[in-house]
Amino acid sequence: MFGIPGIDNLEIFRHLGESGIRHITPRHEQGAGYAAYGYARVTGRPGVVLTTAGPGLLNAAAAAGQAYSDSVPVLFLSAGPPRGQEPGDGLLHEVKDQTGAMNAICAWSERADGPGMLKELLGKAFREFRTCRPRPAHVEIPADVLADVVADVLATEAAWAGPGENPPAGGGERAPAEELSGPGGIEHAARLLAGARRPVVIAGGGARAASAAVTCLAEETGAPVITTANGKGVIDEDHRNALGAALHLESARDFLRRADVVIAVGTELSDTDTWSGPLALTGDVIRVDIDPGQSHRNAVAACALTGDADAVLRRVLAALGSVPDRAGASGAYLREIAGVRARIEAEHAGLGAPWAGLIDAMRAAMPPEAVLTSDSSMVCHYGAIKGFRVPAPDSFLHPTGFGTLGFALPAAIGALAGRPERPVVALTGDGGLQFTVNELATAVMLGKPLPVVIVDNGGYGSVRREQARLGVAPLGTDLPSPDFAALAAAYGAHGVAAGSPGSVAAEISAALERPGPTLITIPEHSLTTPEGCDE
Repeated sequence: MFGIPGIDNLEIFRHLGESGIRHITPRHEQGAGYAAYGYARVTGRPGVVLTTAGPGLLNAAAAAGQAYSDSVPVLFLSAGPPRGQEPGDGLLHEVKDQTGAMNAICAWSERADGPGMLKELLGKAFREFRTCRPRPAHVEIPADVLADVVADVLATEAAWAGPGENPPAGGGERAPAEELSGPGGIEHAARLLAGARRPVVIAGGGARAASAAVTCLAEETGAPVITTANGKGVIDEDHRNALGAALHLESARDFLRRADVVIAVGTELSDTDTWSGPLALTGDVIRVDIDPGQSHRNAVAACALTGDADAVLRRVLAALGSVPDRAGASGAYLREIAGVRARIEAEHAGLGAPWAGLIDAMRAAMPPEAVLTSDSSMVCHYGAIKGFRVPAPDSFLHPTGFGTLGFALPAAIGALAGRPERPVVALTGDGGLQFTVNELATAVMLGKPLPVVIVDNGGYGSVRREQARLGVAPLGTDLPSPDFAALAAAYGAHGVAAGSPGSVAAEISAALERPGPTLITIPEHSLTTPEGCDE
């Protein structure tokens, strides 16, 4: 549980120490939310955030919005005004309607007007995390309800998994597949794939728990796999069928336009992944999603299957094996895929050129099983999303969709708390880091090795670039950076300046052996400095 004690939630802290629930205190509730997100992604278990009423909860709202956008299971618990109090009474932390405010951001938000209702709402949250699209939920607990003594209210976590059990990444076991729409359901999908000569798989964040099934489908049909940012690693990005997180590249979108069958698994096919509006898909589209509302969103499906991605795909694979006279991908198509891969890599090389050397150096310095947390920074958007190769899902955590800043550091803290045996590295910019730089204090208390790579471009570089593109006079984007090494030292962390990608890699290796966080700062203009000429 990530949260900050406050005057109106202290009754929880009266019992928290003896509950068996580990509590981590961040320095800001937004950091608590991002940490819970990172914890949920790497463990497959829900993250939990505890706040005060009012400002504490609203501080966490940005993180709730990010978890909603990325379909990550996070439970937000907040105190609330005592029963019988009306808005306008002037209570400390009073909000006109904080439950309503969070309801506009989360999957749902409800107030527990009694101990029994609290237990029901906790059960509802954990049940839906396991069986539905795993979006955040908020439970408000009135201060006088918190003061009641009730047995077993905090034992609901046991309904998720027993001690030491981690459900699969992406949310664990889910509801069985249901053929809710699409003529013939599973069999229709199998026939479409069996007749495809140019099949393509698009794997999103909802496919993370179906990695093996997606890979098997790709190998069985010859289909290449393109992923979203949240789907990175659903197929090993070094696999011969993997084209990487490339929906934002025109070469990938052009290839998809010529596909005769596209199977989109666990993805909204949203603008935040394509960067240019809906895909122009001319072939038959098969949608696989746990959320029936996604069946035809952004691409009308010829066959829509609702259910857990892993269960659905395994049934499709079984049905595919029973289809006689399968067409299969031709040898010419397989050769074409190799050409498409080369064009995608070339386009990315042009887009991400300023950051390519750094991304390659970081990948070489980090163990294969390491987790990289990312931020809404240029080095991440243009460099890491496509360029940082990962072998498995939930190894690259990026704030897609909602696009918050300040995500990388606290998300890394949550990932380390959840999976301390895995190396974790954060990548951010000088602007992004300063949204949550106070969480260095949390990382110091955690005591785990945590390299934090900062690409310093002196302000908000992405907005500065957009101002120039639109002919807007630069304003508010050129900002002096602090001495990050001195700032790290002030928090009790380690801080170094690097002058080239190679020196960043060396500092990452050293930082992974050093307890506590290490800030590694490199000026963006130094990314193209020849090796051996560190500035």
